Amino acid sequence: MIGTLGVVVLMYAKEKGLPLKPRTLLYPIMGERVMQSNSIIGAIADITSIIAACAGTIGPIGFLGLQAGYGLSSIFGLPDTFAVQVSMIFVLVGIATISAATGIYKGIQWLSRFNIIFTVVLAIFILLLGPTGFIFDHFISAYGSYLQNFFSMSLYRGDEAWLSGWTIFFWGWFIGYGPIMAVFISRISDGRSIRELFLSVAFLAPIVTNFWFTVVGGTGLYFETQNPGSVSDVLNEGGLPASIFAIVQQLPFAFWFAIAFIIVTCVFVATTADTIAYTISMIITGQHTPPRSVRMFWAIIFGAVAAVLLWIGQGTVDALQSFIVVTAVPVSLLMLTTLWTAPQTAKKLLKEKHRRM
Repeated sequence: MIGTLGVVVLMYAKEKGLPLKPRTLLYPIMGERVMQSNSIIGAIADITSIIAACAGTIGPIGFLGLQAGYGLSSIFGLPDTFAVQVSMIFVLVGIATISAATGIYKGIQWLSRFNIIFTVVLAIFILLLGPTGFIFDHFISAYGSYLQNFFSMSLYRGDEAWLSGWTIFFWGWFIGYGPIMAVFISRISDGRSIRELFLSVAFLAPIVTNFWFTVVGGTGLYFETQNPGSVSDVLNEGGLPASIFAIVQQLPFAFWFAIAFIIVTCVFVATTADTIAYTISMIITGQHTPPRSVRMFWAIIFGAVAAVLLWIGQGTVDALQSFIVVTAVPVSLLMLTTLWTAPQTAKKLLKEKHRRM
């Protein structure tokens, strides 16, 4: 989905010099009208995309506060209070703010590389010290089942609790990110072909992401099957923030794994926050390199709103989940247009490339 969005934005930004904005997704349908500064539809497309991306970023920051608070409590015995959760949010926002302020090819790129290296090393250690065979077997079988039953699982409506808590929530989360991530991907894709962009976003990224989920989730499933209740009981009592620590506590060197997971979670969310802060600043100012103060402002706003929503939800994720799902609704309408225009855009770009040759 993000691949199709990226194709449209990259095509018209490179070939026609259009601004890197969500409204560019409507250009194949509405033409120059939607790109004018007084276009109401264009403004709505930009604003709703920004709000949805903010919600999709604020949510993980709030989740991090809950998870880090629980982790610090289980590791060091600190009280799992709102103050501790907010303190962790401030730490994350500080990292994201510095990263966004130093720019794409310094802070953002460095933090992203650190995130990748740290995550790969952590995954390798889990594979070496955890249930290696179980993880690989379940990755192959689960990924095959995922591909085979993609549509039926995506449209499954049998369990309303599961549907609302997971399917709708995560679809809303990903959809909300779509237009803004398409703009960012186009921004960093100078010199890359449409094929490289699409393969990276639509194929490589999902495979790597699913493998990471299998490494962590598969380890949890293994421990649960070997010792029923070792993960599920903790999940039922402490909620989602407690589940990851119920898994790592059953690994060798549990103390260090727990600290590593707090770090990797913090960096994961920080790389998202700095990217979205930079991209929103780029859209609002109309500059490929927006002012540093604007980038820092948005990163700080993310943390402040996450803390407020965490306080409103009284330490739960309910308010955060509702915020994410509601803001994604108008963006889904914007993204529907690319299901038709993206293939046409790719063909048009290919024809123009052959004509030049």
